[in-house]
Amino acid sequence: MILKEFSKYIQSKTEDIINNKTTCTKILCEWIQLVINKNPKNHVDKIVHREIMLAQNKSGDFLIVGKSESGRILVNALYNYAQSYEHYIMSKWLQDKKPDDFQK
Repeated sequence: MILKEFSKYIQSKTEDIINNKTTCTKILCEWIQLVINKNPKNHVDKIVHREIMLAQNKSGDFLIVGKSESGRILVNALYNYAQSYEHYIMSKWLQDKKPDDFQK
């Protein structure tokens, strides 16, 4: 259910990924930040609040940490999903490209 909610969010950002405005890892951080910064209203919000910690430095870099073993598994699953989604989007984008499209 958590991956499903993240999936909805990341799919809404597909154009930004294709246009190279952001990466799926940054979208994951944005989503976790959105969930953590609001009052938990459903099970997904409560689990993310309980299991994941997000830290950000002054440069804007994020660190996502699981608070427990199940939190680490959740973070790993979310990260792997973000990476696989990015690879999927880019492979779809490359399907109709030809080698000449990449020449100067």
